[in-house]
Amino acid sequence: MNALARRLAGLLAGAVCLPLAAFAAEPQPTTEFTLANGLKVVVREDHRAPIAVSQVWYKVGSSYETPGQTGLSHALEHMMFKGSSKLGAGEASRVLRDLGAEENAFTSDDYTAYYQVLARDRLPVAFELEADRMATLALPADEFKREIEVIKEERRLRTEDKPAQKAFEMFKAAAYPASGYHTPTIGWMADLDRMSIDDLRHWYQSWYTPNNATLVVVGDVKPDEVKAMAEKWFGGIPRRDTPPAKLPLELATPGERLLTLHERTQLPSLIMGFNVPGLATASDPRSANALRLIEALLDGGYSARLSSRLERGQELVSGVSANYDPFNRGDSLFTLSATPNVQKHKTLADVEKGLWQQLDELKAKPPAAQELERVRAQLIAGIVFQRDSVSSQAIAIGRLETVGLSWKLIDSEVDDLQKVTPEDVQAAARAFFTRDRLTVAHVLPQEAAQ
Repeated sequence: MNALARRLAGLLAGAVCLPLAAFAAEPQPTTEFTLANGLKVVVREDHRAPIAVSQVWYKVGSSYETPGQTGLSHALEHMMFKGSSKLGAGEASRVLRDLGAEENAFTSDDYTAYYQVLARDRLPVAFELEADRMATLALPADEFKREIEVIKEERRLRTEDKPAQKAFEMFKAAAYPASGYHTPTIGWMADLDRMSIDDLRHWYQSWYTPNNATLVVVGDVKPDEVKAMAEKWFGGIPRRDTPPAKLPLELATPGERLLTLHERTQLPSLIMGFNVPGLATASDPRSANALRLIEALLDGGYSARLSSRLERGQELVSGVSANYDPFNRGDSLFTLSATPNVQKHKTLADVEKGLWQQLDELKAKPPAAQELERVRAQLIAGIVFQRDSVSSQAIAIGRLETVGLSWKLIDSEVDDLQKVTPEDVQAAARAFFTRDRLTVAHVLPQEAAQ
């Protein structure tokens, strides 16, 4: 949850006497259909403004990659802007810019997505450009030669020159011993050095096909008009078989793992991560929603347990956070990060002990109903505020569909969270916060290295 959402959620959470259902917006009319070539289309109507968001989501990301072939999904995302049968490098972006449209793309572990935000009457332009590069991407070798150097520099700036990011990359690689989530989305530098344009051509032919994509449109549109446009621009693209894509499942109990990392940082820090399921892999979705509420209990604003107890109360840490992402294609992580309060002479061992005390308390007794209702209200308020944006609605739909869930979860999400009881929270803590699921990283300043 971002800072603005937290502040707004906090205001609403003060009125916990209100029914939680009052926070839920009415579901927007949503239609789905599939073209003959396998392209799935989801249309969500939102007629508040004459704009539309168009997004194409491909079911491919870094978790699909294999050792020695990392970074392909992200590199191909860059090359998707380098020309197709109709336009040269960068020309599609200039067309959209001249129309006043916003466009970009993003790659993650599980997907690669491309989007445009534009006036509703310009939607056919977005469809034409997106369909053209889905079918006839150019992938010129000279453009790749230049772009791969841009990607390497991006890796240096975002990861290798940022100690916290570099440490988390090493932590993640250890925390996922079995699944493809150990691969950084941007790829390892050694693989970027040896990547070729033929590698990307093969990746494009393998995964960029309509039957491996979802087209999401949200805004001032009608399903029939979107369907007609989709048939016109995407309907003629032939489907192709894709390689088998296995779920990135993790070992249930990989055993405790400890890393000691020496980085160019002034202060030590601690990362703890537990291997846990996501909504797509949980045997009971309620356990994943219980983990979402545990995240909120621990790190849901000023009054959350970690900041109120460990930071302001015991003065054990100078910063602390919790994170859990349930919307993955495979198994997930529940992470805790903290920096010891060195002015009070606190150590990483002190911090680790303090964090375990908070987890053990959740395991020993369920949270009080009033506390759970407060953080539930905060969480739901944040979701409702975020979904006010047409772009956020489209991203939620695209992500759910691409990781193997259903877009319908965005309309049932509030009810699903309301069903979680204090006993569900305790049961999830007992099941997942165990040492045989734990990875710990101690990040130390380089000058402390012996």
